Amino acid sequence: MFFDDRNTFENWAETLPAYDTHDRHGCACCSALPSLLAEQFDDIEQLTQPEHWAARGQQPSKVINGLWVNAKIYTMDSAMRVVDALAIMDGKVVDCGDAADLVKAYGDTLQVIDAKGRTILPGFIEPHMHFLPIATIGGLEDVGPYRFSKTQDALTHLKSLAATLAPGEWLMGRQFDPSLQDGPDQLTITELDAVSAVNPVFIYNASLHFAYCNSAALAAASITKATPDDPASPYGRDALGVPNGVLKGGRAIGSVARHNLAQREYDLAEAALGVCGRANRKGITTFCDQATGMVRGVSEVDIYEALAKSGSMTARLRYSLSYGLAEKWDATGIRYGHGDALVRAVGWKIVSDGSNQGFSGLQREPYLYKEDAGLAYVEPDALNDMVRSRTEQGWPLVIHANGDLAIDRVLDAFEAVVEAGLVLNAPCRIEHCSILHDEQIQRIKALGLSPSFLIGHVYYWGHAMRDQVFGEAKAVLLDRTKACEDAGIRWTLHSDEPVTEMGPLRCIENAVTRSLWKEPGQHLAPWEAVSVMAGLRAMTIDAAWQCHSDHEIGSLEPGKFADFVILEQDPLTCPVDAISQIAVCQTWLSGRLVYDRGTDSVDDVSESVD
Repeated sequence: MFFDDRNTFENWAETLPAYDTHDRHGCACCSALPSLLAEQFDDIEQLTQPEHWAARGQQPSKVINGLWVNAKIYTMDSAMRVVDALAIMDGKVVDCGDAADLVKAYGDTLQVIDAKGRTILPGFIEPHMHFLPIATIGGLEDVGPYRFSKTQDALTHLKSLAATLAPGEWLMGRQFDPSLQDGPDQLTITELDAVSAVNPVFIYNASLHFAYCNSAALAAASITKATPDDPASPYGRDALGVPNGVLKGGRAIGSVARHNLAQREYDLAEAALGVCGRANRKGITTFCDQATGMVRGVSEVDIYEALAKSGSMTARLRYSLSYGLAEKWDATGIRYGHGDALVRAVGWKIVSDGSNQGFSGLQREPYLYKEDAGLAYVEPDALNDMVRSRTEQGWPLVIHANGDLAIDRVLDAFEAVVEAGLVLNAPCRIEHCSILHDEQIQRIKALGLSPSFLIGHVYYWGHAMRDQVFGEAKAVLLDRTKACEDAGIRWTLHSDEPVTEMGPLRCIENAVTRSLWKEPGQHLAPWEAVSVMAGLRAMTIDAAWQCHSDHEIGSLEPGKFADFVILEQDPLTCPVDAISQIAVCQTWLSGRLVYDRGTDSVDDVSESVD
C-alpha cells in the first residue's frame, strides 16, 4: 500500500482549500487520499512489467465460440430488442435473434449452450469508481456500516483481531462512517486503546479525510503534546492539548501510517486483480477510474497498460486523468483516446467542490442549521480556463459538482466555452450532480451534457440529507433521475467506490425504489423513481456512451465485443425491492468466461458451459 505523495496527494492537496473540519464523510473524488506510507518505494518498475501481473493472475480462459439459446436476452440496442438466442465467435457478437433461425444458421459451427431460461444482458459498466485507491485500501479490515451497524460491534471485532497479533504488529481498518453507524462521531484513544494497549491500531474514516489511532500508534510515530500541528492537517487534541488519536487530513494521517513498515510487503498487483474479480462477480465487464494519478502519479497509465498486456485483466478499464497533475500529464503527451479496447483514456477530471453529506458541497444557500454554504475547490475563473483549455485540447470533460452553486458554476463554464465558438467533446459529464433545480436540468439539456448520479446518496444518506444536511424541501432535489429522463437527458448511475461498493443491480434498485436504508418502507422523492429498463440502460449502453465506448460495448449487437452477464432472474419481472438480490451466474469478457457462480472460478470453462 504505497503512495507517491511527491507526485500526487500531498502536492494535489496543496491546490485545494483547507477542508471543513466537519467533513466527516466526503467522497473519494474530493479527498486528497492520504498516504499509507509517506515515502516512495521501488515497486513502480515491477508494476509496469506485464510479467509481474501475469504471475499473480489466472491464466486466461479460452474464447468460446458459442450459440446461447433458451435465454431471455435484452440486447439494449437502439430498438431495445428482446431475443432468445445469441451467437458469439472470436470474442465478438455475430448475431442475435430467434433461436430456431440461429440454430439453423450456426448450429453446425458453434457450440450450442443451454442458458436454462436465464436472462442475458450486456456486461454492466461502472462509470465512476477509483481503481488503484480501492486496491490500495481494500486489504484493510472493513469496520464500516454495511458490516457493523453499531460502532461498538466494530470495536469488539477489532479487539478480537488484536488478540491474535504479535506484539507491535499493526491493526489497520477502513470505512468507519459515523453518519451511518450508531455510536460516537469519532474514534479517539479512549475507544481504540480499549481495542489494544500494545498493538498500534489505525482506522480510516470512509471519507479518507480522517483517520483514528490509539496511543500505541501515536507512540510509534513519536507524536506527543509538543508535536506541532500543520494548520491544514492538524492532530485532534483533548482539553489539555494532548493528541487524542484523531488525525485530520493527509499530512497528519501520513505522519502516523508511515510507521507501519509491514505495509512494504503489500502486493498491489494482487489486490488490483482482486478488484477486477470482485467487479466480475457483480456482472461488471468495464469500469471507469475517475481521477487517474491519485495513487502513483502519472505512472498509473503505465501500470494500467502493463496489466492489459499481461493477459490477466478480466475487466476493461476506462479512465479520466486527474486535473491535479495537469502539468505532469501534459509532459507525458497523453491525449484523449490513448490506449486500446482494454485500457483507454476517455476524460479529463476536475473536482469543483466537496461533498454534501460532508458539508463541503458548494450551495446557493447555507446548510441546514449552519451558516456555512460549502467550499469551491476551483474558483469560477480558474474553472472557466480549465474547461476552455481542455476542450481546445480535445478532452471530454468530467466535472465533479455536488452542490447546486457548484453545478451553476460548471454550467456557466460550459456555456462560456460554447459561446466562444468551441465545440464540446461530447459527451461531457457532471459527476454526482446531486442537487438539481428545474432550470439547471434545462441548461444541461441545452448543452448536451450528461449527469452521472451516485445513487447511494439516496439509499444510504437520504435520511441525513433530509434531516441534517438540507431539510426536506431541498433534499427532494437529490439525484433527479426521472426529471432528467423526462427531459430526454442521458444519465447513468455509479458507486464511486470506495464511497459505496460497486453493485450495478443495487444501483438500479436504488434508482427504481428510492428507498432509505435507515428507514425501511420510506422513500425520498419517490416521484423521481425510474423504470427498471431505464436503470438497465444507465448501467449498460448509456454508461458505455458516457465512457466513449458505445461503438464497441454496452449492447449485444453484431460486431461488438462479447461482453455479457447471465442473471438467475429477470430484473424486469422480479419484485423491484429484490433486484439487488438477483444472482449473477456468469460474466463473460470478449467471449471468455471470467466469473462462474457455480465454481467461483474459471479454471474449467468447458464444464461450466456444457
